[in-house]
Amino acid sequence: MKIGIRRSAVKILNRSVLLASVMFVILAAPAAAAPGDGYKVEQGFAVYIGVLPAAMIQGHEVDHAETSMHGGVPGGRNAHHLTVAVFDARTGSRIENATVRARVFPLGLAGTTRPLNPMTIAGTITYGNYFMFADGPYRIRLTISLPEQSQPVNMEFSYEHPTR
Repeated sequence: MKIGIRRSAVKILNRSVLLASVMFVILAAPAAAAPGDGYKVEQGFAVYIGVLPAAMIQGHEVDHAETSMHGGVPGGRNAHHLTVAVFDARTGSRIENATVRARVFPLGLAGTTRPLNPMTIAGTITYGNYFMFADGPYRIRLTISLPEQSQPVNMEFSYEHPTR
């Protein structure tokens, strides 16, 4: 009985931490942030990024939508979820019709490129997918396309994955 209660408490804690972290990325307004490694304004876009451990999602019940998003939660301690929120820099309006791709790479290596799938959280659209992050410095290169634009916009973020 104690094990079942403990697992339920861990699942609730995992969901609470994930929700709080994602809500920070989702609800942040472009006008409220100063540009830094997790926020950039370029070519008309204001973009926020967030990186969360995939283990935070692994505690969900099998039928929960997050257990199957992006093809399922990868295993391993280096698996993380990259979340991106895209806004119009001029108006502050969220952009919900973009096609977003990310290449995540440690310095000096090729890295991995994946599409960032649109996700509806709290009635808003963000984009995300899973990537492997070991300790050390990374670059996250985003390619953002809109249906009405002829050329995509490229942005690059520095990300220092914490050492354990």
